[in-house]
Amino acid sequence: MLAGDHEKIAEHFEVAISLDFKPRYNIAPGQEIAVVRYPAASAVREIVMLRWGLVPSWAKDPSIGFKMINARAETISVKPAFREAIRRRRCLIPTTGFYEWRREGRTRTPFCFVMLDGGVFALAGIWERWLDPAGQVLETASILTTAPNAVMEGLHDRMPVILPPSSYDLWLDPAAPFSPVVSALLQPFDASQMQRRQVSSRVNFVKYDDPACAESIISV
Repeated sequence: MLAGDHEKIAEHFEVAISLDFKPRYNIAPGQEIAVVRYPAASAVREIVMLRWGLVPSWAKDPSIGFKMINARAETISVKPAFREAIRRRRCLIPTTGFYEWRREGRTRTPFCFVMLDGGVFALAGIWERWLDPAGQVLETASILTTAPNAVMEGLHDRMPVILPPSSYDLWLDPAAPFSPVVSALLQPFDASQMQRRQVSSRVNFVKYDDPACAESIISV
């Protein structure tokens, strides 16, 4: 989910130009997500739209991206699909909230996770560039996951890696190797700064993408 003032989002991530994107409340794998990165040979951050679901450069079929919307932080440096991207193509994924579901039999109860101040924050991501047989470029991204914090516990055994603003420079630096210092950033986020709330089952359906998807039913 990414909804908010474009200029404030650009300011938060120190990007010179903000995308004029439509607010999104229900983003599905295979759709576009906003990504903050340093483009090749540039010292200026940019914010671009990439497809959610990483397609490795060596893939024969881009449909593999649907299996790679997330990447486990613990194994990302050794998995063939991710190891080059984590070394050279790290990115931030701006968001104002994300969803997870509690599964009980056939019932899927959605919850939205936001910051207490309701502001924008960053998920740790990686991106990749793939060429089709005709030479057309497809750029894609994946979200890193880690162990759950107290807000997520009892609901799911994983959560996205959330990075504080103080770590943005290090995470984005294409010249910084994936060292133990960088790897140490991939920890569960401080639960005291977050809120979890139950939301409408409307978000279970991709056809709905409006503020009602994120409206609170019960705050937990």
